[in-house]
Amino acid sequence: MGVFITISLDEHALSPALGRALVALCPVDIFAMDGERLVVRPEAEDECTLCELCLSPAPAGAVVIHKRYSGDRLVSRGPGPVT
Repeated sequence: MGVFITISLDEHALSPALGRALVALCPVDIFAMDGERLVVRPEAEDECTLCELCLSPAPAGAVVIHKRYSGDRLVSRGPGPVT
């Protein structure tokens, strides 16, 4: 778990194809694939630059970036799963 940032995923809303896309999109390697499941690399969470590149393609609410220092959240707002 990050000190400043915690990222939560709704794994049921994220297809393996979308998971691979998010791994490729993240400039600081926050995400990884565990088989066919997208996971957050806890040791990398605090590397998040809040670029929001993962929020647009992910279905609404599937990716949430929690700013632990302020209580604010950034929530994905994409159209739906990629198949």
